[in-house]
Amino acid sequence: MSQTSTDRIEKEIALNAPIARVWRAITDHREFGTWFRVNLESPFAVGEKTRGRITYPGYEHLTFEITVEAMEPERLFSYRWKPTASDPNRDTANDPATLVEFKLEANGEKTRLRVTESGFDALPAELREECFRRNDGGWTAQVKNIADHVTAKA
Repeated sequence: MSQTSTDRIEKEIALNAPIARVWRAITDHREFGTWFRVNLESPFAVGEKTRGRITYPGYEHLTFEITVEAMEPERLFSYRWKPTASDPNRDTANDPATLVEFKLEANGEKTRLRVTESGFDALPAELREECFRRNDGGWTAQVKNIADHVTAKA
């Protein structure tokens, strides 16, 4: 299932993996980096920033930077970031950040994952539509990436 509005992107997927496995894939910065395709410099910690180089082909020139908002074990992981930062020549200091939330729910040995990114309506008008379109496609790919990652044989 996926749902969109002008302010929020929402993707939901049933993962064939236990909640502890999905939680680790989302909150361990090295595992997150593997499926999200970013080489993060430091672990996630509430209230702290972490950053790293994107490793996805064609985007290696970009730096991914987030501020962790919440880490509620096996339930919620959230962070803020600036989707306008995809233009390395843009000064994003005054641009608002969107909120990304990973919500997990156990369903036996499976996990329901809902990924929501909200706050697009606050972005600069000239960038809003492009950021939304790009991130909507990005989250479609990322929920597939995490599904592949958590079900891969070690």
